[in-house]
Amino acid sequence: MDEVKRKKPSFGRQLGRFFGRVLLVLLVTLIVLCLILYGAMYVICKGPSPTARDTFVRSVRETSAIGFLADLYLSPEEISQIVAPPAEELQAQTDASLVEIATVPAEQEGHYTDAWGYVDEDDDGIIIAPVKGTSYTGYMMIVLDPSRVVLGFDPAGTSSGIGHTVQQFVEMKGGVAGINGGGFEDPGGMGNGSMPDSLVVTGGQIYCEHKGIGYGLVGIDSNYVLHVGFRSVQDVIDWDIQEACGYGPVLVINGEMAPEETLVSGLNPRTAIGQRSDGAILLLVIEGRQPSRLGATYQHEAEVMLSFGAVNACNLDGGSSSLMWVEDEYINNSASVIGVRDIPTSFVVLREGRGDNGQG
Repeated sequence: MDEVKRKKPSFGRQLGRFFGRVLLVLLVTLIVLCLILYGAMYVICKGPSPTARDTFVRSVRETSAIGFLADLYLSPEEISQIVAPPAEELQAQTDASLVEIATVPAEQEGHYTDAWGYVDEDDDGIIIAPVKGTSYTGYMMIVLDPSRVVLGFDPAGTSSGIGHTVQQFVEMKGGVAGINGGGFEDPGGMGNGSMPDSLVVTGGQIYCEHKGIGYGLVGIDSNYVLHVGFRSVQDVIDWDIQEACGYGPVLVINGEMAPEETLVSGLNPRTAIGQRSDGAILLLVIEGRQPSRLGATYQHEAEVMLSFGAVNACNLDGGSSSLMWVEDEYINNSASVIGVRDIPTSFVVLREGRGDNGQG
C-alpha cells in the first residue's frame, strides 16, 4: 500500500494561524486584565476602607465618561450619600480691599523678585513654579500684572457649536500663555466644548446670561481684582466684572480656605485661578490620572493656593480639560485619551498689560 503524503499548509494558512493565535493570546490577556481591574475596584468599593471607597466614587463621578463605574458596585442611594453636595453654600463674598495692585518695575538691575521670594528669571512678568504633593504634580503660573489676564471666549463658536483649544484661544488673543477656563455641557463625555454651563463675561459684555452663575463663578473687575462668592447675576453687574466664567467650588476667600464641607472631592487633574494681595494672578494646573499621579482634591488645590499667597481662588474645569500653554507648547501632560479637547473658555495671558501697573 502506497504511503499517503500529507499536504503542507500554504504560507497564507500558516500566517493566518499565527495571527489567530496572537489575537487569542491578546484576547485572553485583555479578559484577565479586565477581571483583575474589576476585582480591584470591587475590593475598593466593598472592602474595609470607607476612605478608599469614597475617594474612588468621587473621582470617577467627577468625570463625564467613566462615572458609570461606581454604579457597577454601589446602589444609587449609596452613591448619592458619598457625592452629596454640601449642605450649605458658601456665604462669604470677596472683600476687594484686601487686594492692592502693586507696581512691578519695568526696568531694574537684576531679575525681579516678588514679595514671596519668586524670581522672574526672564523678566517677562510671568513666573512658573512647579508644585508637588503625594498624589500630584503640576505648575503654578504667577502673572505679576493682573491687567494681562483676560477671558478667551468666542460667541460665534458657541452659536455654531464650535469649541477651541487653549492654544487657539491664546493665539486668538495674541497672548503668550493660558489655561483652560470654565465648565461646559458635556453629556457622556462627548460634548464638543462649545457651550458654557454658566454665564461668561469678556470685555465687560455678558454672554449666556440664561445659564446663571452656576456653582462657582469667578471674575475680574475693572480694577483687576478677582472676585469669588457670587450670589446672583446682579453681582456681576454691581461689581463691574469684565472677565468671568464658572465652575467651582470656591477654594479660598478673603485669605481663608473655604469651609471643609464644600471642598469634598476625589483625586483628578485640576485647574484653578486665584489672586494674591499684591494683585498678581495665580494660574494653577495639576496633573493626574496617571499611575504615579492620580491627581488632587479641591482641598489640595486650596492648600497650594494659600501656600502661594492667594487671598481669593476658585476651582475651574479639570480632568481632561486641564492644560497650561506657555509660548509655544503645553507644559503639562493631558489626561485626555483622545487628544487636546475643545473648550468654550480660557484664561489668557496677554503679551502686555492693559493698565498702568508695571510691565505693560
